[in-house]
Amino acid sequence: MRKIIIPTDFSENARNAIRYAVELFKYDRCEITFLHAFADEVYENNLDISRSLFEEYKNKTKQSAEKELENLLKFVKEASPNPRHDYIVKAVFSNLVDAVNELAETDNSDIVIMGTRGYTDDRDLTFGSNTLQLVKYVTCPVLAVPSKYAEWHPKEVLFPTPYLMPLKLREIKLLSTICEKFKATIHLLYVSDYEKLSFRQQDNKAFLSSCLKDNYRQFHTKTGKDIVKTVNTFIEEENIDMLVMVNHRHSFLEDILYSNTIDKIGLKIQVPFLILQNLPR
Repeated sequence: MRKIIIPTDFSENARNAIRYAVELFKYDRCEITFLHAFADEVYENNLDISRSLFEEYKNKTKQSAEKELENLLKFVKEASPNPRHDYIVKAVFSNLVDAVNELAETDNSDIVIMGTRGYTDDRDLTFGSNTLQLVKYVTCPVLAVPSKYAEWHPKEVLFPTPYLMPLKLREIKLLSTICEKFKATIHLLYVSDYEKLSFRQQDNKAFLSSCLKDNYRQFHTKTGKDIVKTVNTFIEEENIDMLVMVNHRHSFLEDILYSNTIDKIGLKIQVPFLILQNLPR
C-alpha cells in the first residue's frame, strides 16, 4: 500500500493539490493522510494572553481544524470516490516540517503532495514559504502542484540529471510507477560543457536506465552551463507536464533551495514539480 501525506491549510490551492494527488494515484492502493499543523497559527496570534487563555485558544483551534478536516474528507469522497483509497485526518500542534517528518518516519511514507502556494498565493513566487520549507527539509519525496493546474495525467516528464550521484531505488521506482501508469515518457536531460561521461557517471546512468527499463524514456544531452535556461526551454518546447529533480548535498537544486534563489534565477515552474530526496532518512 502506498503511503501519501497531503498537508493542507484548507485553501483552494491545497484542494487543487488533493485533486491532482487522488487522480495521479487513482490506480494505486493508498493510505492518504490529510495533515494540518497549527502550532504557528496559535503562537503568532497570541502574544499577550495568559497561559490558561492560550491553552483554551489552542484547543479551540484544534477543534476548528478537525471540523475543517472532516469537511475536507467529505469533499474528497464526493469528488473522487475510490475504493482503493483509505483516508486519515490529523490536526497536530506542531510546526509543519516537524509534523510531516515525524509522520513520514512513523508511517514510512512514500511521498508528500501539496500546492506550490497556500492561502497567500503570491503569484510572483514559485513556492510559498511552507512549500519551500518542506522541499528543503523533509526527508521523503515532495510533489508541489501549481495552483489551478488541471492536467491530471502526466505524459511528458523531464528529469534533468548530471549522473553524479547514485539515486535511491525506492524513489526512482516511485517515478517509474507514476509514469508507467499513464504511459508517460521520461526525458533524462544531461546539461554540461562536456558530453563525455566519467566512469562514475556512466555507472549511475546505467543504474538509472535499468530502474526505468519498463518506461518510455529518452536520453538527451545539451551543451552549455546555463541549466535553468536549458530546462525552461526544454519544458516549453517539449510540452513537459512534470519536472523531476533530485535534492542532495552539493547539487544544483540544493544550491537553489538553500540560497532561496529559485525565483531570482528564473526557474519559473508552471508544472507539477517532483523533488526526490537523496538525503539521509
